Amino acid sequence: MNIVQRLKAVGPGAMVAAAFIGPGTVTTASVTGAKFGYALLWTIAFSVIATIVLQEMSARLGLVSREGLGEALRERFDNPAATYIAIALVVSAIGIGTAAYETGNIIGGAAGLAVMTGISENVWGPLMGICAGALLWTGRYKLIEKALVGLIAIMAFSFVLDAIIIGPDFGKVAAGFVPSVPEGSAFLITGLVGTTVVGYNLFLHASSVQERWDGPEDLPESRTDTILSIVLGGAITCAILITAAAAFPVGTNIDNVGTMAEQIEPLVGTQAKVLFSIGLFAAGFTSATTAPLAGAYATAGALGWDADLKSTRFRAVWGSILGIGVLFSALGYSPVQAIVFAQVANGVLLPIVAIFLIYVMNDGDILGKYTNSTLQNVLGGIVTAIALWLGIRTLLSIAGVL
Repeated sequence: MNIVQRLKAVGPGAMVAAAFIGPGTVTTASVTGAKFGYALLWTIAFSVIATIVLQEMSARLGLVSREGLGEALRERFDNPAATYIAIALVVSAIGIGTAAYETGNIIGGAAGLAVMTGISENVWGPLMGICAGALLWTGRYKLIEKALVGLIAIMAFSFVLDAIIIGPDFGKVAAGFVPSVPEGSAFLITGLVGTTVVGYNLFLHASSVQERWDGPEDLPESRTDTILSIVLGGAITCAILITAAAAFPVGTNIDNVGTMAEQIEPLVGTQAKVLFSIGLFAAGFTSATTAPLAGAYATAGALGWDADLKSTRFRAVWGSILGIGVLFSALGYSPVQAIVFAQVANGVLLPIVAIFLIYVMNDGDILGKYTNSTLQNVLGGIVTAIALWLGIRTLLSIAGVL
């Protein structure tokens, strides 16, 4: 497969990257770079590897079994009580969780437009939500995919060029990929991993590959897509961290990532400000589109509905998620309690889904010769253990123990 063919294979994996590089990732990477310089770049590299491991399994499940992850969860339990618990966990964590985060996605993207235009994000937010809704309403998977791939390219261009313009110390950049844990950095390490290894992306990927490809014969293209897209997503996150690390003295606290574009303007000029703002808008818009889509795929699969992009129930799910985000963004309201609930639910869900994913990936009746290898199981086990640690840390942090 030559380079052109590899690039043509990019699709569902780019949607995964589009989903995890949202305003939350931009914020976390910016805060980390300003606070600890280049020291935690290794965390992003690790997160990329962990994401590739789990997303490859999810894509393989979708291509071989022609089932989404929500469907697989619902159908693999013989005990009705276990089935209902699994459905409730998926619907609450993914459906309510994506709705809670949608406000941040819309407001974050609108903040980028606000910096460029001077018009309030409370105006841009609803407009951006309407545009995302119009794209999803078409029900045309290929159009949605192409739009998101294009925005990922814009995001990559903006953030990577910004990092180059700002003139980082490349020696320190290289040293940042050597693991170290500066004092007080554990929370941000957890945040960087948590914003990259995202539970709802496992549902999104297993379903979206079925829209793009026909079956197991397309696994090589799917793996190429997964690896290229997630590595690109990691490179974008690194570029954001590097920009903040180069722009500010180590130890700087950034309270509002929406103002970061304005803060770097006096240091490196208007170009950097504009590029960062464009990147922030693209990050917000892509996440504002993929989060409702992931929520709809997960909910439809768990409830046994047809995952047809043009079906009324499917549209009702993503429309509800998007509508909540648009409403709260117009009001300038951050649904803190809903976000806390989403963090708890997702902290519990991710390790459970990862464990289930590894379990089902070893089921020869479903996958035949495409079951996990020993290496894939070992890597998956390591990632799952870390997901469990992240979930426990999230719960303890919310409980006020950490």
